Amino acid sequence: MHQALGLAESVMYLTAPNPRVGCVIVQHGCVVGAGATQRAGGPHAEVMALRQASERNADVVGSTVYVTLEPCSHYGRTPPCVDALIAAKPSRVVIAMSDPNPLVAGAGVRRLCEAGIQVTTGVLAEEALVLNPGFVSRMTRQRPWVWVKLAATLDGRIALLNGKSQWITGAAARADGHHWRARSCVVLTGLGTILSDDPQLNVRHVETERRPAKAVVDTRFDIPENARIFDGTRTFIFTTATRADKAARLAQKNVQVVQVSEHAGRVDLAAVMQWLGQHDINEVHVEAGATLSGALLEASLVDELLLYMAPMLVGEGLGLVRLPVLHNLSQARRFEFIESRPVAPDVRLRAREASHWGALLDAVGIERK
Repeated sequence: MHQALGLAESVMYLTAPNPRVGCVIVQHGCVVGAGATQRAGGPHAEVMALRQASERNADVVGSTVYVTLEPCSHYGRTPPCVDALIAAKPSRVVIAMSDPNPLVAGAGVRRLCEAGIQVTTGVLAEEALVLNPGFVSRMTRQRPWVWVKLAATLDGRIALLNGKSQWITGAAARADGHHWRARSCVVLTGLGTILSDDPQLNVRHVETERRPAKAVVDTRFDIPENARIFDGTRTFIFTTATRADKAARLAQKNVQVVQVSEHAGRVDLAAVMQWLGQHDINEVHVEAGATLSGALLEASLVDELLLYMAPMLVGEGLGLVRLPVLHNLSQARRFEFIESRPVAPDVRLRAREASHWGALLDAVGIERK
C-alpha cells in the first residue's frame, strides 16, 4: 500500500478534479502491475495497473490488488474501474480509503464482494486522505479544501510599514510555494494584491501538464483590464456588481465574471467557496493580503495555513492577517501544527484546523486519533 500511495503522490499536479489514486497488483509476492490515475478523462489507476500487467504478460487471476481509493462503480468520463477489476479476477482487493462520492458510496466494495472477491478496507486510510483532502471536502462539505499561504518574519510581519516585502523569504521558499500553487485547482487573491503587486500568480519551477485556474475577489469589479493576471489562463472574478461591457472584454481573455451575494458590504466568501465546489474545484491556494486572509479566517473557511518564516526581525510592520480584536484568549482561532520543514534559510510550517480535518475523517469512516 505504501507503494500505491507513492504512485498517487506522483500525480499530485495532474488529476484534478479527479482524486489522486495509485494501484499495485501483486502476484506470488511480486509486483506485476502498477499505475496511477491520469489526467481527467484518462485511465484511472486500476486500469493503468492492469494495462501494465497485460503488457508484461502477467497472470493477474488470483492476485492481490492494492488501491488507495475505493474503485469507482459509475460511468463518468471513463467506464467503472470495478468492472475492470472484476473481469481480471483477483482473489483480494485491499483498499486504503472509501470513496465519499455519492455516486460510489460503498457500491465499489459491494460489487467486488458480490463477485466473490475478498475485500479489506482502511489500510493506511488517513495517509490516503492526506493526498486528497480537496476531493473529500468537495464531496462531503460541498466546498474545496482551502489553505492560505503566508510569508513572514520571526516577529510576524509580512511587509514593512511602507508596504515593501520583496523579499522576506529566500529563493528556495518562493520556489517551494510554486509546488503548492501547482497542486491546487485555483490560486485565489484579492483586488488589493492585484493593485499593489500586479502578480501573474502563475506556476513556475514545476513541470506539469495541468495549470490551476486563477481567481480574484473584487467586490466592486474595479480590477484593471490590463492586469498581468490576465494571461489567457482560466480566471474567475468574484464580484457583487458587474458591468456587461467590461465582462465581455475580459471574456476574450478567458475570464469569467461571477456575480455573488454580498455580506457586510463585501463579496460573500462562503458563496465563493460554494460556487467553486459546485464547479469541480478541489483545492484552493490563497495568496492574498492581510484583509482577505483575515476575512477567510473569520468566516471559518480556512482549513490549513502554509507559513514560510524567515529568520529576521523588522520591528514595526504589517501583520500576517487582519482579524477582530479579542478580549480573551479563549476566543483565539487555534490550529495544530502538522509539519515543520527547513527550506533554507527559511522554515516552512503547516498548521491545520483540527475540527475541519476531523470532519473529513468522519466523512470517510476513519477513526480520529
